[in-house]
Amino acid sequence: MTGYRALFDKVLVRLDAEKAHRAGFRAVRAARPVLGRLHHDRWPVKAMGIEFPGPLGLAAGFDKNAEGIDALAAVGFSFVEVGTVTAEPQPGNDRPRLFRLPEDRAVVNRMGFNNDGAEAVAERLARRRLKRRHDHVVLGVNIGKTKVVPEADADAVAADYEKSTRLLAPYADYLVVNVSSPNTPGLRDLQSVERLRPLLVAVRRQADAVTSAHVPLLVKIAPDLSDDDVLAVADLAVELGLDGIVATNTTISRAGLRSSPAEVELAGAGGLSGRPLRERALVVLELLRDRVGPDLTIIAVGGIGDAHDARARLEAGATLLQAYTAFVYEGAGWPARVQRELAGR
Repeated sequence: MTGYRALFDKVLVRLDAEKAHRAGFRAVRAARPVLGRLHHDRWPVKAMGIEFPGPLGLAAGFDKNAEGIDALAAVGFSFVEVGTVTAEPQPGNDRPRLFRLPEDRAVVNRMGFNNDGAEAVAERLARRRLKRRHDHVVLGVNIGKTKVVPEADADAVAADYEKSTRLLAPYADYLVVNVSSPNTPGLRDLQSVERLRPLLVAVRRQADAVTSAHVPLLVKIAPDLSDDDVLAVADLAVELGLDGIVATNTTISRAGLRSSPAEVELAGAGGLSGRPLRERALVVLELLRDRVGPDLTIIAVGGIGDAHDARARLEAGATLLQAYTAFVYEGAGWPARVQRELAGR
């Protein structure tokens, strides 16, 4: 057991999860000048016309407001996906809204897209670019629906995503449309092909209008889709010429957990991430890869806990990998360690 893991299991797990997250993130950002420009062992990957220094990135949800991109890259992530960002600022759901299930190495969240809004995040990214003191980091931007926008109003939903795209696409190396969080009412309904097609077309059109170079566009899907619906999204991605799919988001399932029923009940509703998601996320990845062929980028996320899990995803057809929950449980040394093991094969 690593020193951090022992500290987490004996001390940090007793702290409020959201407060612990904020404190840990502040510590990573504060350490950025000390970390400097670290040279980790990497396995470079070319995808979507972008050179990624390694296959492992940080999933959306950790740095919602683009506050620690360079520090997160310095600890070993090859790319950082910020967000989910919504067109308008919103506080998210009531607290408490973030819970750990240590026995399962899992997290339950019902954050509800709490973020500063697209305008504030765009301004932050603009300031970062002007400083020119940062290392180049492959940056993904994940956008979602503002909660107050009625999901039944297709035009309003499209306009909401278009606003985020207009403000944020100029700063993104790639853009992800999130229609799969379980914590915004009605959002997952947008995964149906009939609803998703016009939304992705609108985002693509807006991204092209505000950028001089092609910004890759991906869609992030839920593990709770049926196999047929997963294949339908795959077909749509090919039809529209999307650059990739992020698979998968968190799950609403609580099947097979080791945690006691009382712990699970205390955590309540929300998206479950971490080790319990591993099997279904792998199945979704295999379905997608078989359907779309070898060329479409698939970013595999969900239940990747170590280099063994990471290799399994790559062998199953993942182009790139993302993690979040393992980073929480294993600490700042985890991403560089996994990258090192992958580079050494």
